[in-house]
Amino acid sequence: LSVWGLNLIRTDSLSDIWQNTAIFVESLKLAGWSLLCCCVVAAFLPFIERAFGIVTDISLLELTNVSHPLLQELARRAPGTYNHSLSVATIGEAAADAIGANGLLVRVGAYFHDIGKMLKPEYFIENMVEGQENQHENLTPAMSALIIIGHVKDGSELAEQHNLPQRLIDFVEQHHGTTLVEYFYHEAAARLDEDHRTDADESTFRYPGPKPQSKETGVMMLADAVESASRTLSEPTPKRIQSLVREITLKRLLDGQFDECGLTMSELRVVQESIVKTLLAVHHGRIKYPDQRTA
Repeated sequence: LSVWGLNLIRTDSLSDIWQNTAIFVESLKLAGWSLLCCCVVAAFLPFIERAFGIVTDISLLELTNVSHPLLQELARRAPGTYNHSLSVATIGEAAADAIGANGLLVRVGAYFHDIGKMLKPEYFIENMVEGQENQHENLTPAMSALIIIGHVKDGSELAEQHNLPQRLIDFVEQHHGTTLVEYFYHEAAARLDEDHRTDADESTFRYPGPKPQSKETGVMMLADAVESASRTLSEPTPKRIQSLVREITLKRLLDGQFDECGLTMSELRVVQESIVKTLLAVHHGRIKYPDQRTA
């Protein structure tokens, strides 16, 4: 169309453009080369992505298929973690889209961010069933924290074994940043004795990082923390959800977790509002039927 249009501008008479077959042949020939170029690029796209370390939306859409072997194994071994990942994907994608970040990348990253938990699923609360013995009761706080922190390294190794793109491995490695495993840290601090044999060194109870390096991983960190914490609310009212999201965001901000991801204060506010909106939709109320008993 471009070649034909240029020849139309250059011609002296409009009648010539319809009678000159050479112009049509040249235009069709170049159109054919353009189509062939598209086919060649599509064929070599996986190699181009791997060579330059980029991930296109085409590859991300392929990875959204929950029949991926890693996701299937996660659903089988750690169903609680699998459902948590799906919820985080919904929350994170909406929040990323709200600030103009790549929501699709956050969604796929959320699917795979906790795959390391499938190796020791019984040590994570979302996979424990009522009446099951808590594995951490027989461990010291430091050992429990070590197991919890270890799911990041395990997940990264699993992702590399299954040839996931580096952009997705970043979500596995950065979704906790260098945050503190607070529960076991405070439990260790409560067990301090006079001779300091059980002193709680804070560095022992922190994730190795790195901190989030992009807006997408920063959003992912916040969505992951809020989704987990929201499940502890006995009555998830709008006010309680807003307070929870604000508290977790402020805690991560003061801890310096967003220092390297490029998120601005205005973007963090938009992310908070989006997360609150999504959580309110997730925890929406239902009509109680007359014959329905309280669980």
